[in-house]
Amino acid sequence: MKGTLWLAWRQQRALIVCGAAVLLAAAALAAYSRAGMVDDLRSGLFDGCDPGPLYCTRAPDGLPRFLDVEPLRLLGALNIALPALVGMFWGAPLLGRDRELGTHRMVLTQGVGRAQWFASRFALAALGTVMLSGALALLFRWWWEPAANRSYGLFWYEATALTGSGPSLVAAALFGLAVGTLAGLLTRRVLAAMAWTLLVTGVVAVAVQWTHRARLLVPPHRYVSDGWQPKEPMGDKWSTGHYGLITGSGRRDSALECASPSGRELRECMTRHGYVSRYYEANPAGDYWSFQWTDTALLGGLALVLVLVTVLLLRRRV
Repeated sequence: MKGTLWLAWRQQRALIVCGAAVLLAAAALAAYSRAGMVDDLRSGLFDGCDPGPLYCTRAPDGLPRFLDVEPLRLLGALNIALPALVGMFWGAPLLGRDRELGTHRMVLTQGVGRAQWFASRFALAALGTVMLSGALALLFRWWWEPAANRSYGLFWYEATALTGSGPSLVAAALFGLAVGTLAGLLTRRVLAAMAWTLLVTGVVAVAVQWTHRARLLVPPHRYVSDGWQPKEPMGDKWSTGHYGLITGSGRRDSALECASPSGRELRECMTRHGYVSRYYEANPAGDYWSFQWTDTALLGGLALVLVLVTVLLLRRRV
C-alpha cells in the first residue's frame, strides 16, 4: 500500500477501527440475546401461538406473551441511523477536512491528480461502508430469524426490520456517504457538511418511510372472498387498512355499509345492498424483497448520481 491509498488509509483508519468496534459490540449483544430468545422458544411457552397478528396470551391471566426483542429493535434503530452516521462522520470529513485546512493543495502538488486523490479515499470509504452495513444487515437478519413474523416477535413490515436489514441498508449507507462527501466538497467546513448531511439523509429517510406506508412503489394485493364467506386470514400480511364490500358491478364500498363481521346480519345486509363479495388490501410477506430491491435501486441510484456530481465538481472546487 503506497501513494494516495496509503494516505487515505492513514486518514481513515480511526474510523475503520471504530466501525469494527461497533460491529463487534453488536455481534456480542446479538449472540447473547439470540441465545436467550432461542431458549425461550424451546421452552414451549410459545408452542400454541399462531403466527398471525393476534397476540398469543398466557393461560392464567390472558395477558399477551412476548419475546424480548427490544435489543433487536435497538440494533434495527442503529441500522436505520447508519446512513446519517456514515455520512456525518465518514463522508463529511472525506474531502471537507482537507478543504477546510487547505492540505489538499500540498497533496495535489506531489504529482497526484484530483481524480486519483478523490478515487483512493472514496473507494476505501465505500469499501468500509459496504462491509460495515452489510455485516450489520446480516447480523440483524440472523438475530431476527427465530422470531420473524410472529405475534410474539417482530413482523417484517416494522420499520426496524424493513429498513434496518437487507441490501437496502447497504445502498442507504452508501447514499449517506455520498451525501456527506458532496457536502464536504461544497461547504468547505466539516461541521457545516455534517449538518447538511444530517438534514438531507433525514429528509430522504422520512420520504422512504412514507413510500412504504403509502405503498407508493410496491402496491398491495387485493384479497377477495365471495359472498359472506370468511375472509382469508391476515397472517403475516401488512394491511393497508383498506377493506370493504364489492357489488355485482364491481363498485367497492366501505365495510361500514354492513358493519356486522359475519353471520345472518351480514348475509342479509349484503343481499339487501347487492354486495357479492368482501375484500381487503395488504402486502404479503414475500413483498419484503420487493420493498428491499426497490429501496436498493432508489438509494443506490441517488448515491451514484451524487458521486458523479462530486467528480464533475472536483475540477472547479479543488
